[in-house]
Amino acid sequence: MIRSTLRIAGGTLLVILGVLGLILPIMPGWIFLIPGLVILGEYIPPIRHLVEWAKRKAGAVVAGGGADPKA
Repeated sequence: MIRSTLRIAGGTLLVILGVLGLILPIMPGWIFLIPGLVILGEYIPPIRHLVEWAKRKAGAVVAGGGADPKA
């Protein structure tokens, strides 16, 4: 119970830092945002679906099935 609460709090903090990093030019936001969403995805189903969708898209791009760069 305490461990999951700490993980949710940590994931939330990472997401907040990530959003701030996207807004402010001081730090890169994606470094904090992606791990925060992965952590929260273990506990919140809509975020889990978002992370799974992003993994499928990244896999398609790596495999060469991404969008045509000429289009």
